[in-house]
Amino acid sequence: MLFMVIEHFDQGRVKDVYARFAERGRMAPDGLRYVDSWVAADLSRCFQVMECDDVTLLQQWVLAWDDLVRFEIVPLASSKATAAALSGKT
Repeated sequence: MLFMVIEHFDQGRVKDVYARFAERGRMAPDGLRYVDSWVAADLSRCFQVMECDDVTLLQQWVLAWDDLVRFEIVPLASSKATAAALSGKT
């Protein structure tokens, strides 16, 4: 399943976030796959698409970063799958 992960950064800690990433990498547990990400122009948020079949993998990952980042996690469905579900053609 796909998830939009919105990371909210404290402006004073953005450099700390990127320093940890440079030192330790994403720190995602096995089974949690990074798809892609985008950073807001004002450096206040990062939008990441992650994929996994077990939501507890997301929880483990969040715990590795929760001292620097506040997370919002939104389960995603593709537009095509949603249209099919709404039309009764799933």
